This record gives sequence, structure tokens and C-alpha cells, in this order.
Amino acid sequence: MDILFIIQQTLSATLGVNAIIFALAAIGLNMHFGYTGLLNFGQAGFLAIGAYSVAVPVITFGLSLWLALLIGIFNSILFALLLGIPTLRLRADYLAIVTIAAAEIVRQIARSATFNDSLGGSDGITGKFGKEFFDLNPFKQGLTTPILRFNGNDLWVVITGWVLVALITFVMWIMVNSPWGRVMRAIREDEDAVRSLGKNVYLYKMQSLIIGGVIGSIAGFVYALSRQSVQPDNYGTALTFFAYTVLILGGAARVFAPIVGAMIFWFLIVFIEQVLRAGVTSNVIPDWLIGVNQVGQIRFMLMGLGLMLLMIFRPQGIFGDKKELALDAKA
Repeated sequence: MDILFIIQQTLSATLGVNAIIFALAAIGLNMHFGYTGLLNFGQAGFLAIGAYSVAVPVITFGLSLWLALLIGIFNSILFALLLGIPTLRLRADYLAIVTIAAAEIVRQIARSATFNDSLGGSDGITGKFGKEFFDLNPFKQGLTTPILRFNGNDLWVVITGWVLVALITFVMWIMVNSPWGRVMRAIREDEDAVRSLGKNVYLYKMQSLIIGGVIGSIAGFVYALSRQSVQPDNYGTALTFFAYTVLILGGAARVFAPIVGAMIFWFLIVFIEQVLRAGVTSNVIPDWLIGVNQVGQIRFMLMGLGLMLLMIFRPQGIFGDKKELALDAKA
């Protein structure tokens, strides 16, 4: 069993592109769920909007990547408005139903043969739509050490991605510790009390939905640029629930919790997989117990078991507080 290889793969995943994507997605959910009490089950839809907004303008219409990023932010705001206007005056469970349905609508539209010429259908879009971004890459040689390994493009995405996560986290910290953030927390706890003080609860909820959605679309930017392709089935409901897992693992309504949660999530996923795979190939684990083709499924089973134990013994997450998870279904 190659321990050094396992460490290299695990640490590279812990600091890698997927950790950045899920950290950003969970930061957006933290604004929705953690600070405002909004049950958004369609964060994958915002990621899809961001990803396609990067790829389509560049590949189909020949626009600049930087203009495409602005288009993506605009589209995510528009998507949040379309979701929020009819639902934010209603109970929280209505928003949950609408968002999960809307995310699936976005994915099915992207898969549709009707828009195959522009959206790529079920095959998605593949091309060098990130060329302008990667042309700025000063790390052409990548990074190879005994404990970390990234190729040139991945290293550039990782560095810029973590800088982006740090900037967004800093802005989030300022917002949630401002009077505006205190109103958001009050809405989560008792929106009727906030409304009795003359605050426009609907407007504050809309602001939260837009901000969290824009952050989710930025995660979609990173997703698309890191892979240089956009495939609709990557943006299914599982993506949203993994992002919620990251958030709850770290602890809701804690600014740094999504980052730590994303790193722990990918550390465990990759570490478990690499240990099982190495154990099977070296015959430490007998074939009759686990086969090589079963490693991918078993890692999620073990991860799920660990999350069940976490929910039993520490439901607030690693850094969270139990009261942060108490939601009023009438919110």
C-alpha cells in the first residue's frame, strides 16, 4: 500500500478544484439557509446558470470571457428574481419545492435537443472557452511534490479559486456582522417580529436569495473553467445536497464553516476511496468482501454512515450552534 501516494491524492483533493467549487456553493447556501432561513434546494441551478453563461457566449457567440462572466452574474440575478418573486411571501417549504423544480427545469432545458446547437444537448459544451483566463497563467509547469500534485492549469485555477473564496468570505463576514446581517438573523428566527418593526422582510429575503445565488453562479464559473466543458447532468440535485452536506458538516451560520466543511468532505471522500482501492489491489482487503468496481459506492456508504453519526452526536456540525438549525416552517 503506497501511503505517500494516498497522502498526495488526499491532500491534493482537499485543496483542489472540487473543494473550491463546493466551498463557494455552500457559502451561497449559508447565506440562504444559515443566515436567512431560506430553504433553497436548487443551488445546482445557479451553478448551471453560471457554467452555461461562461461557455455559451464564448463558444456560440464569440464573446469575450470577461463579458461572459458579467452575463453570468446578470443571469443568476434574473434567475433569483424569477424564483423569489412568486415564493418569498409564502412559507419556506414552497421555496424549497420551487427551487428544486427550477433547478431540474434548467438542467432539462440544457439537455433538450431543441437547443442542441447553442447548449450542446446531453453532450454539453466542450471547448477552449477559458483561453483568456489560462493565458494569464504564470504557473505553466504546475506543481509536483511528495504531498501535492497539480498540473499547470489546475494550479492556476486552485490559486485564483482560493483567492476568490477568501475575498467572498471576507465580504460575507462584513455583511453578516453589519446591521443588515443582524436583520437577516432576526428574519430567520422570527420574521413576524421583524415585520412588526417596520422592516421589509420580503425585500431582505430577496437580497439574500440574490447574493447566495450569485455566489453559487461563481461556483459554476469555476466548475466550467476548471474542466473546459459543461455537461448538464453534472448539475443534478445531488450537487445541491452535497453542498448542504458541506455546510452542515462545517456548521450553518458560521462564516468559515463552508470552507472547512468542503475541505473535510473531500479529504474524507478521497482518503476513503484511496485506502479502499489500495487495500483491494494489494490484497489486504479480500476480493470476496470488496471488489475494485465497488470502491466508489462503498466510499459514499461509509461517508453516509459518518454523517449519520455526526447528526446523532453533533447535529449543529463541527463549528455550529444547535439554535442555528432551528427553522420555523412558516418563515
